[in-house]
Amino acid sequence: MVDIPLESLTGGSAPAGPSSSGRTFYLETFGCQMNVHDSEKVAGVLLARGYRPTSDPDRADLVLYNTCSIREKAAQKVFAHLGKYKKAPEQGRAVAVLGCVAEQEGERIFDRAPWVSLVCGSASYRRLPELLDRLEAGQRRVTGLGLDVDETFETEVTRRDHPFRAYVTIIEGCDKRCTFCVVPSTRGPERSRASGPVLAEVARLAAAGYTEVQFLGQTVDSWRDPGPPGLRFSELLLAAAATPGIRRVRFTTSHPRDFGPDIVRAIDDCPVLCEHIHLPVQSGSTRVLERMRRNYTREEYLETIAMIRSSRRPISLTTDIIVGFPGETEEDFALTMDLLDRAGYDGVFAFKYSPRPNTPALEWPDQIPEAEKSRRLALLIDRQRQIQVERNGKLVGSGVEVLVDGRHEARGQWTGRTSGNRVVNFTSPMPDLLGQYAQVRIFQAGPNSLVGEHTR
Repeated sequence: MVDIPLESLTGGSAPAGPSSSGRTFYLETFGCQMNVHDSEKVAGVLLARGYRPTSDPDRADLVLYNTCSIREKAAQKVFAHLGKYKKAPEQGRAVAVLGCVAEQEGERIFDRAPWVSLVCGSASYRRLPELLDRLEAGQRRVTGLGLDVDETFETEVTRRDHPFRAYVTIIEGCDKRCTFCVVPSTRGPERSRASGPVLAEVARLAAAGYTEVQFLGQTVDSWRDPGPPGLRFSELLLAAAATPGIRRVRFTTSHPRDFGPDIVRAIDDCPVLCEHIHLPVQSGSTRVLERMRRNYTREEYLETIAMIRSSRRPISLTTDIIVGFPGETEEDFALTMDLLDRAGYDGVFAFKYSPRPNTPALEWPDQIPEAEKSRRLALLIDRQRQIQVERNGKLVGSGVEVLVDGRHEARGQWTGRTSGNRVVNFTSPMPDLLGQYAQVRIFQAGPNSLVGEHTR
Protein backbone atom coordinates (compact mmCIF):
# COMPACT_ATOMS: atom_id res chain seq x y z
CA MET A 1 0.00 0.00 0.00
CA VAL A 2 1.25 3.47 -0.89
CA ASP A 3 0.47 6.31 1.52
CA ILE A 4 -0.17 9.58 -0.33
CA PRO A 5 0.44 12.48 2.06
CA LEU A 6 -1.52 15.69 2.41
CA GLU A 7 0.52 17.43 -0.31
CA SER A 8 -1.09 15.20 -2.95
CA LEU A 9 -4.46 16.69 -2.12
CA THR A 10 -3.24 20.20 -2.71
CA GLY A 11 -1.38 19.80 -5.94
CA GLY A 12 1.44 17.30 -5.36
CA SER A 13 2.01 14.43 -7.73
CA ALA A 14 0.11 11.17 -7.57
CA PRO A 15 0.38 8.23 -9.93
CA ALA A 16 -2.09 8.88 -12.72
CA GLY A 17 -4.33 6.39 -14.43
CA PRO A 18 -4.56 6.96 -18.19
CA SER A 19 -8.35 6.75 -18.43
CA SER A 20 -9.12 9.43 -15.83
CA SER A 21 -6.35 11.99 -16.14
CA GLY A 22 -7.63 15.53 -15.71
CA ARG A 23 -10.99 14.61 -14.21
CA THR A 24 -11.95 16.10 -10.85
CA PHE A 25 -13.66 14.68 -7.78
CA TYR A 26 -15.39 16.07 -4.70
CA LEU A 27 -15.63 13.77 -1.67
CA GLU A 28 -17.64 14.59 1.45
CA THR A 29 -17.63 12.40 4.54
CA PHE A 30 -20.32 11.90 7.17
CA GLY A 31 -19.99 10.03 10.45
CA CYS A 32 -17.24 8.33 12.40
CA GLN A 33 -13.46 8.21 12.18
CA MET A 34 -13.67 4.92 10.31
CA ASN A 35 -15.62 6.71 7.59
CA VAL A 36 -12.99 9.44 7.55
CA HIS A 37 -10.27 6.83 7.04
CA ASP A 38 -12.36 5.02 4.42
CA SER A 39 -12.57 8.31 2.53
CA GLU A 40 -8.78 8.54 2.64
CA LYS A 41 -8.65 5.14 0.94
CA VAL A 42 -11.24 6.12 -1.68
CA ALA A 43 -9.42 9.38 -2.41
CA GLY A 44 -6.16 7.47 -2.75
CA VAL A 45 -7.68 5.23 -5.42
CA LEU A 46 -9.03 8.25 -7.30
CA LEU A 47 -5.72 10.12 -7.13
CA ALA A 48 -3.91 7.04 -8.42
CA ARG A 49 -6.22 7.06 -11.46
CA GLY A 50 -5.36 10.68 -12.24
CA TYR A 51 -8.39 12.38 -10.72
CA ARG A 52 -7.74 15.76 -9.13
CA PRO A 53 -9.54 16.84 -5.93
CA THR A 54 -11.68 19.96 -5.80
CA SER A 55 -13.36 21.69 -2.86
CA ASP A 56 -16.21 22.87 -5.11
CA PRO A 57 -18.81 20.14 -5.84
CA ASP A 58 -20.18 22.19 -8.74
CA ARG A 59 -16.83 21.84 -10.52
CA ALA A 60 -16.43 18.11 -9.92
CA ASP A 61 -16.79 15.47 -12.63
CA LEU A 62 -17.43 12.93 -9.87
CA VAL A 63 -19.25 13.80 -6.63
CA LEU A 64 -19.00 11.22 -3.85
CA TYR A 65 -20.77 11.10 -0.49
CA ASN A 66 -19.35 8.68 2.07
CA THR A 67 -22.35 8.16 4.30
CA CYS A 68 -23.32 7.31 7.87
CA SER A 69 -26.56 5.61 8.89
CA ILE A 70 -26.03 5.37 12.64
CA ARG A 71 -28.71 8.03 13.17
CA GLU A 72 -31.70 8.93 11.06
CA LYS A 73 -30.74 12.59 10.59
CA ALA A 74 -27.38 11.62 9.12
CA ALA A 75 -29.06 9.54 6.43
CA GLN A 76 -31.64 12.25 5.73
CA LYS A 77 -28.86 14.80 5.29
CA VAL A 78 -27.29 12.66 2.56
CA PHE A 79 -30.48 12.54 0.51
CA ALA A 80 -30.92 16.28 0.97
CA HIS A 81 -27.47 16.77 -0.55
CA LEU A 82 -28.20 14.37 -3.39
CA GLY A 83 -31.18 16.50 -4.41
CA LYS A 84 -28.77 19.15 -5.69
CA TYR A 85 -27.51 16.92 -8.49
CA LYS A 86 -30.61 15.96 -10.47
CA LYS A 87 -29.07 17.36 -13.67
CA ALA A 88 -25.67 15.73 -13.17
CA PRO A 89 -26.06 13.01 -15.85
CA GLU A 90 -27.00 15.48 -18.60
CA GLN A 91 -24.01 17.59 -17.56
CA GLY A 92 -21.67 14.64 -18.05
CA ARG A 93 -21.08 14.32 -14.31
CA ALA A 94 -21.48 11.32 -12.01
CA VAL A 95 -22.74 11.04 -8.43
CA ALA A 96 -21.77 8.24 -6.02
CA VAL A 97 -23.14 7.13 -2.66
CA LEU A 98 -20.64 5.21 -0.54
CA GLY A 99 -20.56 3.71 2.93
CA CYS A 100 -23.26 2.69 5.37
CA VAL A 101 -26.31 4.26 3.71
CA ALA A 102 -25.22 2.64 0.44
CA GLU A 103 -25.10 -0.77 2.11
CA GLN A 104 -28.33 -0.17 4.02
CA GLU A 105 -30.42 1.09 1.10
CA GLY A 106 -28.70 -0.71 -1.75
CA GLU A 107 -30.24 -0.31 -5.19
CA ARG A 108 -33.25 1.47 -3.66
CA ILE A 109 -31.05 4.58 -3.84
CA PHE A 110 -31.41 4.49 -7.63
CA ASP A 111 -35.20 4.58 -7.22
CA ARG A 112 -35.09 7.45 -4.77
CA ALA A 113 -32.37 9.40 -6.61
CA PRO A 114 -32.23 8.12 -10.21
CA TRP A 115 -29.40 10.48 -11.11
CA VAL A 116 -27.00 8.56 -8.83
CA SER A 117 -24.60 6.41 -10.87
CA LEU A 118 -22.60 4.47 -8.26
CA VAL A 119 -23.67 2.81 -4.99
CA CYS A 120 -20.85 1.13 -3.06
CA GLY A 121 -20.61 -0.22 0.50
CA SER A 122 -17.41 -0.12 2.53
CA ALA A 123 -16.78 -3.85 2.11
CA SER A 124 -16.41 -3.31 -1.65
CA TYR A 125 -13.80 -0.56 -1.66
CA ARG A 126 -11.18 -3.04 -2.88
CA ARG A 127 -13.27 -3.30 -6.03
CA LEU A 128 -13.31 0.45 -6.65
CA PRO A 129 -10.94 0.36 -9.66
CA GLU A 130 -13.23 -2.14 -11.39
CA LEU A 131 -16.36 -0.17 -10.47
CA LEU A 132 -14.80 3.06 -11.72
CA ASP A 133 -13.87 1.35 -15.00
CA ARG A 134 -17.54 0.55 -15.52
CA LEU A 135 -18.62 4.04 -14.52
CA GLU A 136 -16.14 5.70 -16.86
CA ALA A 137 -17.23 3.40 -19.69
CA GLY A 138 -20.66 5.00 -19.46
CA GLN A 139 -22.58 2.44 -17.38
CA ARG A 140 -25.43 4.32 -15.70
CA ARG A 141 -25.95 2.16 -12.62
CA VAL A 142 -22.93 0.57 -10.97
CA THR A 143 -23.14 -1.24 -7.63
CA GLY A 144 -20.62 -2.64 -5.18
CA LEU A 145 -22.62 -4.23 -2.37
CA GLY A 146 -22.42 -7.22 -0.08
CA LEU A 147 -20.80 -8.09 3.25
CA ASP A 148 -19.44 -11.61 2.62
CA VAL A 149 -15.89 -10.31 2.14
CA ASP A 150 -12.88 -11.45 4.16
CA GLU A 151 -10.35 -8.86 2.99
CA THR A 152 -11.64 -5.30 3.30
CA PHE A 153 -8.67 -3.46 4.71
CA GLU A 154 -6.07 -3.08 2.00
CA THR A 155 -6.23 -0.67 -0.92
CA GLU A 156 -3.35 0.00 -3.28
CA VAL A 157 -3.12 3.69 -2.37
CA THR A 158 -4.28 5.65 0.68
CA ARG A 159 -4.32 9.42 0.79
CA ARG A 160 -3.55 10.84 4.26
CA ASP A 161 -5.45 14.01 5.11
CA HIS A 162 -3.44 14.79 8.24
CA PRO A 163 0.32 15.31 8.02
CA PHE A 164 1.20 14.15 11.56
CA ARG A 165 -1.58 11.79 12.68
CA ALA A 166 -2.70 8.67 10.78
CA TYR A 167 -5.58 6.21 11.10
CA VAL A 168 -5.04 2.46 10.83
CA THR A 169 -8.03 0.10 10.61
CA ILE A 170 -7.41 -3.14 12.53
CA ILE A 171 -10.91 -4.63 12.70
CA GLU A 172 -14.07 -4.20 10.63
CA GLY A 173 -17.70 -4.95 11.43
CA CYS A 174 -19.36 -6.00 14.66
CA ASP A 175 -20.79 -9.21 16.15
CA LYS A 176 -22.46 -7.66 19.19
CA ARG A 177 -25.94 -7.20 17.65
CA CYS A 178 -27.12 -4.38 19.93
CA THR A 179 -30.84 -3.87 19.40
CA PHE A 180 -30.43 -0.22 18.34
CA CYS A 181 -27.46 -0.53 15.99
CA VAL A 182 -27.23 -0.85 12.20
CA VAL A 183 -23.49 -1.60 12.07
CA PRO A 184 -23.82 -5.41 11.70
CA SER A 185 -26.08 -4.91 8.68
CA THR A 186 -23.98 -2.14 7.08
CA ARG A 187 -20.44 -3.20 8.01
CA GLY A 188 -20.90 -6.94 8.44
CA PRO A 189 -19.38 -9.33 11.00
CA GLU A 190 -16.12 -8.74 12.84
CA ARG A 191 -13.04 -9.37 10.71
CA SER A 192 -9.67 -8.76 12.30
CA ARG A 193 -6.63 -7.74 10.30
CA ALA A 194 -3.47 -9.76 10.96
CA SER A 195 -0.82 -8.15 13.15
CA GLY A 196 1.89 -8.41 10.47
CA PRO A 197 0.25 -6.06 7.93
CA VAL A 198 -0.90 -3.73 10.74
CA LEU A 199 2.60 -3.31 12.15
CA ALA A 200 4.09 -3.02 8.66
CA GLU A 201 1.69 -0.14 7.97
CA VAL A 202 2.68 1.54 11.23
CA ALA A 203 6.35 1.22 10.26
CA ARG A 204 5.65 2.79 6.82
CA LEU A 205 3.80 5.65 8.46
CA ALA A 206 6.68 6.27 10.86
CA ALA A 207 9.15 6.24 7.98
CA ALA A 208 6.96 8.81 6.19
CA GLY A 209 7.15 11.14 9.20
CA TYR A 210 3.92 10.38 11.05
CA THR A 211 4.40 10.39 14.81
CA GLU A 212 0.90 9.45 15.99
CA VAL A 213 -1.24 6.52 14.84
CA GLN A 214 -4.78 5.67 15.88
CA PHE A 215 -6.11 2.13 15.61
CA LEU A 216 -9.72 2.00 14.48
CA GLY A 217 -12.54 -0.50 14.78
CA GLN A 218 -16.23 -0.51 15.58
CA THR A 219 -15.16 -2.62 18.57
CA VAL A 220 -11.41 -2.16 18.47
CA ASP A 221 -10.66 -4.14 21.63
CA SER A 222 -12.44 -7.16 20.12
CA TRP A 223 -9.46 -7.51 17.75
CA ARG A 224 -7.98 -10.98 17.63
CA ASP A 225 -4.86 -11.76 15.62
CA PRO A 226 -6.01 -14.19 12.89
CA GLY A 227 -2.49 -15.49 12.22
CA PRO A 228 0.89 -15.92 13.80
CA PRO A 229 2.14 -14.70 16.23
CA GLY A 230 -1.42 -14.59 17.69
CA LEU A 231 -1.05 -11.34 19.57
CA ARG A 232 -3.61 -10.03 22.03
CA PHE A 233 -4.91 -6.50 21.49
CA SER A 234 -2.77 -5.13 24.31
CA GLU A 235 0.29 -6.80 22.78
CA LEU A 236 -0.48 -5.22 19.41
CA LEU A 237 -0.61 -1.81 21.10
CA LEU A 238 2.78 -2.36 22.71
CA ALA A 239 4.30 -3.61 19.45
CA ALA A 240 3.06 -0.52 17.60
CA ALA A 241 4.37 1.72 20.39
CA ALA A 242 7.82 0.14 20.00
CA THR A 243 8.04 1.25 16.34
CA PRO A 244 10.91 3.75 15.92
CA GLY A 245 9.57 7.23 15.24
CA ILE A 246 6.12 6.65 16.76
CA ARG A 247 5.46 8.87 19.79
CA ARG A 248 1.75 8.25 20.33
CA VAL A 249 -0.62 5.32 19.78
CA ARG A 250 -4.38 5.76 20.24
CA PHE A 251 -7.32 3.41 19.73
CA THR A 252 -11.10 3.69 19.41
CA THR A 253 -13.83 2.51 19.93
CA SER A 254 -13.63 -0.03 22.79
CA HIS A 255 -16.50 -2.26 23.89
CA PRO A 256 -16.93 -2.76 27.66
CA ARG A 257 -17.48 -6.50 27.24
CA ASP A 258 -14.02 -7.02 25.70
CA PHE A 259 -12.07 -4.45 27.70
CA GLY A 260 -9.60 -6.13 30.06
CA PRO A 261 -7.04 -5.15 32.71
CA ASP A 262 -4.17 -6.04 30.35
CA ILE A 263 -5.04 -2.93 28.29
CA VAL A 264 -4.76 -0.70 31.37
CA ARG A 265 -1.48 -2.38 32.34
CA ALA A 266 -0.11 -1.71 28.85
CA ILE A 267 -1.03 1.98 29.09
CA ASP A 268 0.53 2.14 32.56
CA ASP A 269 3.77 0.54 31.38
CA CYS A 270 4.21 2.37 28.08
CA PRO A 271 4.10 6.19 27.87
CA VAL A 272 3.72 6.01 24.06
CA LEU A 273 0.23 4.56 24.54
CA CYS A 274 -2.10 7.53 24.96
CA GLU A 275 -3.83 7.95 28.30
CA HIS A 276 -7.33 8.08 26.83
CA ILE A 277 -10.03 5.40 26.61
CA HIS A 278 -13.36 5.79 24.84
CA LEU A 279 -15.70 3.26 26.44
CA PRO A 280 -19.36 3.64 25.36
CA VAL A 281 -21.84 2.81 28.11
CA GLN A 282 -25.07 3.86 26.27
CA SER A 283 -27.16 3.75 29.48
CA GLY A 284 -26.68 3.75 33.24
CA SER A 285 -29.60 1.37 33.80
CA THR A 286 -29.08 -2.39 33.81
CA ARG A 287 -32.67 -2.87 32.68
CA VAL A 288 -32.10 -0.69 29.61
CA LEU A 289 -28.70 -2.28 28.95
CA GLU A 290 -30.42 -5.68 28.85
CA ARG A 291 -32.97 -4.36 26.33
CA MET A 292 -30.10 -2.89 24.30
CA ARG A 293 -28.38 -6.30 24.41
CA ARG A 294 -25.12 -4.77 25.62
CA ASN A 295 -24.14 -7.91 27.59
CA TYR A 296 -22.91 -6.14 30.73
CA THR A 297 -24.63 -4.64 33.76
CA ARG A 298 -24.31 -1.19 35.32
CA GLU A 299 -22.29 -2.74 38.14
CA GLU A 300 -19.91 -4.54 35.78
CA TYR A 301 -19.34 -1.34 33.83
CA LEU A 302 -18.59 0.59 37.02
CA GLU A 303 -16.10 -2.12 38.02
CA THR A 304 -14.30 -1.53 34.70
CA ILE A 305 -14.28 2.22 35.38
CA ALA A 306 -12.80 1.58 38.83
CA MET A 307 -10.08 -0.56 37.23
CA ILE A 308 -9.24 2.25 34.78
CA ARG A 309 -9.22 4.87 37.56
CA SER A 310 -6.79 2.73 39.58
CA SER A 311 -4.15 3.22 36.89
CA ARG A 312 -0.92 4.98 37.81
CA ARG A 313 -1.41 7.32 34.85
CA PRO A 314 -4.31 9.83 34.77
CA ILE A 315 -6.32 8.12 32.02
CA SER A 316 -8.95 10.31 30.39
CA LEU A 317 -12.30 8.60 29.92
CA THR A 318 -15.02 9.39 27.39
CA THR A 319 -18.23 7.61 26.45
CA ASP A 320 -21.36 7.45 24.29
CA ILE A 321 -24.86 7.70 25.79
CA ILE A 322 -28.28 7.22 24.19
CA VAL A 323 -31.24 8.92 25.87
CA GLY A 324 -34.86 8.04 25.24
CA PHE A 325 -34.31 4.41 24.28
CA PRO A 326 -37.67 2.61 23.93
CA GLY A 327 -39.08 1.89 27.38
CA GLU A 328 -36.58 4.12 29.23
CA THR A 329 -38.34 5.30 32.39
CA GLU A 330 -37.60 8.33 34.54
CA GLU A 331 -35.90 5.96 36.96
CA ASP A 332 -33.73 4.55 34.18
CA PHE A 333 -32.77 8.05 33.08
CA ALA A 334 -31.97 9.02 36.69
CA LEU A 335 -29.55 6.07 36.84
CA THR A 336 -27.81 7.36 33.73
CA MET A 337 -27.52 10.83 35.27
CA ASP A 338 -26.11 9.25 38.43
CA LEU A 339 -23.59 7.32 36.33
CA LEU A 340 -22.18 10.60 34.99
CA ASP A 341 -21.19 11.57 38.53
CA ARG A 342 -19.88 8.14 39.45
CA ALA A 343 -17.76 7.74 36.30
CA GLY A 344 -16.54 11.35 36.09
CA TYR A 345 -16.26 11.35 32.31
CA ASP A 346 -13.94 13.79 30.60
CA GLY A 347 -16.27 13.91 27.60
CA VAL A 348 -19.61 12.47 26.51
CA PHE A 349 -21.13 12.02 23.07
CA ALA A 350 -24.85 12.02 23.87
CA PHE A 351 -27.64 11.37 21.40
CA LYS A 352 -31.38 10.92 21.31
CA TYR A 353 -32.41 7.40 20.34
CA SER A 354 -32.97 7.21 16.60
CA PRO A 355 -35.00 4.29 15.17
CA ARG A 356 -32.93 2.54 12.53
CA PRO A 357 -33.91 0.00 9.87
CA ASN A 358 -33.08 -3.67 10.37
CA THR A 359 -32.86 -3.31 14.15
CA PRO A 360 -35.14 -5.00 16.73
CA ALA A 361 -35.85 -1.76 18.64
CA LEU A 362 -37.40 -0.21 15.54
CA GLU A 363 -40.63 -2.19 16.03
CA TRP A 364 -40.96 -1.88 19.79
CA PRO A 365 -44.17 -0.17 20.88
CA ASP A 366 -42.85 1.81 23.87
CA GLN A 367 -41.15 4.62 21.94
CA ILE A 368 -40.35 7.80 23.90
CA PRO A 369 -41.92 11.06 22.59
CA GLU A 370 -39.45 13.32 20.80
CA ALA A 371 -40.04 16.22 23.19
CA GLU A 372 -39.23 14.01 26.17
CA LYS A 373 -36.06 12.73 24.51
CA SER A 374 -35.00 16.34 23.91
CA ARG A 375 -35.67 17.27 27.54
CA ARG A 376 -33.59 14.39 28.86
CA LEU A 377 -30.76 15.11 26.44
CA ALA A 378 -30.63 18.77 27.54
CA LEU A 379 -30.46 17.77 31.21
CA LEU A 380 -27.69 15.27 30.56
CA ILE A 381 -25.61 17.70 28.48
CA ASP A 382 -25.96 20.41 31.13
CA ARG A 383 -24.78 18.10 33.92
CA GLN A 384 -21.90 16.72 31.89
CA ARG A 385 -20.78 20.26 31.06
CA GLN A 386 -20.51 20.97 34.79
CA ILE A 387 -18.47 17.79 35.29
CA GLN A 388 -16.07 18.74 32.49
CA VAL A 389 -15.57 22.21 33.95
CA GLU A 390 -14.72 20.60 37.28
CA ARG A 391 -12.37 17.99 35.82
CA ASN A 392 -10.60 20.36 33.45
CA GLY A 393 -10.26 22.92 36.25
CA LYS A 394 -8.05 20.48 38.15
CA LEU A 395 -5.47 20.76 35.37
CA VAL A 396 -4.92 24.51 35.87
CA GLY A 397 -1.33 25.02 36.93
CA SER A 398 -0.14 21.72 35.49
CA GLY A 399 2.14 21.07 32.54
CA VAL A 400 1.02 18.99 29.55
CA GLU A 401 2.56 17.82 26.29
CA VAL A 402 0.66 18.89 23.17
CA LEU A 403 0.98 17.63 19.61
CA VAL A 404 0.48 20.90 17.72
CA ASP A 405 -1.83 20.49 14.73
CA GLY A 406 -3.25 23.95 14.04
CA ARG A 407 -3.02 27.71 14.33
CA HIS A 408 -5.77 30.22 15.15
CA GLU A 409 -4.44 33.44 13.67
CA ALA A 410 -7.21 35.70 14.99
CA ARG A 411 -6.50 34.64 18.58
CA GLY A 412 -2.75 34.33 18.09
CA GLN A 413 -2.86 30.78 19.46
CA TRP A 414 -1.59 27.38 18.51
CA THR A 415 -3.84 24.39 19.10
CA GLY A 416 -3.32 20.69 19.63
CA ARG A 417 -4.19 17.70 21.79
CA THR A 418 -2.73 16.10 24.88
CA SER A 419 -2.10 12.39 25.29
CA GLY A 420 -5.45 12.37 27.12
CA ASN A 421 -7.11 13.81 23.98
CA ARG A 422 -7.87 17.20 25.53
CA VAL A 423 -7.82 20.22 23.23
CA VAL A 424 -5.28 22.87 24.28
CA ASN A 425 -5.04 26.41 22.88
CA PHE A 426 -1.83 28.19 23.78
CA THR A 427 0.44 31.10 22.99
CA SER A 428 4.08 30.82 21.99
CA PRO A 429 6.81 33.10 20.65
CA MET A 430 7.94 30.31 18.32
CA PRO A 431 7.21 31.04 14.62
CA ASP A 432 6.29 27.50 13.57
CA LEU A 433 5.20 24.67 15.84
CA LEU A 434 3.08 22.56 13.47
CA GLY A 435 3.76 18.88 13.97
CA GLN A 436 5.92 19.47 17.02
CA TYR A 437 5.37 18.34 20.60
CA ALA A 438 5.20 21.38 22.88
CA GLN A 439 5.28 21.59 26.67
CA VAL A 440 2.46 23.86 27.80
CA ARG A 441 1.55 25.28 31.21
CA ILE A 442 -2.25 25.43 31.71
CA PHE A 443 -3.68 28.61 33.23
CA GLN A 444 -7.35 28.44 32.22
CA ALA A 445 -9.93 25.70 31.72
CA GLY A 446 -13.35 25.51 30.11
CA PRO A 447 -15.73 22.61 29.53
CA ASN A 448 -14.27 21.66 26.14
CA SER A 449 -10.71 22.93 26.07
CA LEU A 450 -7.74 24.21 28.03
CA VAL A 451 -5.72 27.43 27.61
CA GLY A 452 -2.02 27.74 28.32
CA GLU A 453 1.36 29.11 27.38
CA HIS A 454 4.33 27.42 25.79
CA THR A 455 7.11 26.70 28.28
CA ARG A 456 9.58 24.94 25.97
